[in-house]
Amino acid sequence: MSTPSIKLSSGYEMPLVGFGLWKVNNDTCADQVYNAIKTGYRCFDGACDYGNEVEAGQGVARAIQEGIVKREDLFIVSKLWNSFHDGDRVEPIARKQLADWGIDYFDLYIVHFPIALKYVDPSVRYPPSWTSEDDKLELSNASIQETWTAMETLVDKKLARSIGVSNFSAQLVMDLLRYARIRPATLQIEHHPYLTQTRLVEYAQKEGIAVTAYSSFGPLSFLELDLKDAHSTPLLFEHPVITEIATKHDRTPAQVLLRWSTQRNIAVIPKSNNPTRLAQNLDVTSFDLEAGEIEAIAALDKNLRFNDPIAYGLYVPIF
Repeated sequence: MSTPSIKLSSGYEMPLVGFGLWKVNNDTCADQVYNAIKTGYRCFDGACDYGNEVEAGQGVARAIQEGIVKREDLFIVSKLWNSFHDGDRVEPIARKQLADWGIDYFDLYIVHFPIALKYVDPSVRYPPSWTSEDDKLELSNASIQETWTAMETLVDKKLARSIGVSNFSAQLVMDLLRYARIRPATLQIEHHPYLTQTRLVEYAQKEGIAVTAYSSFGPLSFLELDLKDAHSTPLLFEHPVITEIATKHDRTPAQVLLRWSTQRNIAVIPKSNNPTRLAQNLDVTSFDLEAGEIEAIAALDKNLRFNDPIAYGLYVPIF
């Protein structure tokens, strides 16, 4: 099973449906990546602060060794953490992450958050976190321009084929485009019916920047993190608007939520360790929602953001 792709401004194709590695446990990660490849997934979305890049790479290596895929068949994504924004820190950490994955280049390398934190050497703490060696939230003086210039160098050195950003506002993207020598190929954002971010999505797509949605299932992704809003918000899988549409199309609520994005050319990166759901999540372009159904789902918007540093007790008011 394969899915359509999005043509990026860099000229490369990114699968419309990928597998997200956030909160994938280390002891199961290699098997989950391997099984996802066997199911048909070709895009894997990781990050150094997820702490599972070595294991993800092991799953990839096993699939390649068994001849299921070649490296060029895969689209591997990773992210630059906040504490490596200083210009001279970008390439070394990217090289470390490539070594962890066991690959020579990233298909896409993303600035994870638009905030620069004080550098902490990987030998001191890795995977990285929001705090310094003193367990304090300390900022770096690196500008986004300094960081982006270093990101562009990764493309020049063929360490990354495409570069992008995540959790950026429209204003920050506008600023970035003023000086970018290499335009951001993608913008990854929290995006689900409770947080539609309509203007941001529209702006990015008009600028030729592909949008990737994370946390497509809304509060479900955050229940285990014990966030108050996640527990007090109705689950989208059980919402009457979603379940009625799912029943009508003989699909699961998850498939409806993913199709709501992919039908608007927004990439998605769900995950599952259940073989049936793994295949179902990949099969979200073989049916179409009606225009009225897309509008009804969008009408659920509450401007409710779950992945906000402040929600985790970190005073980083970036949203």
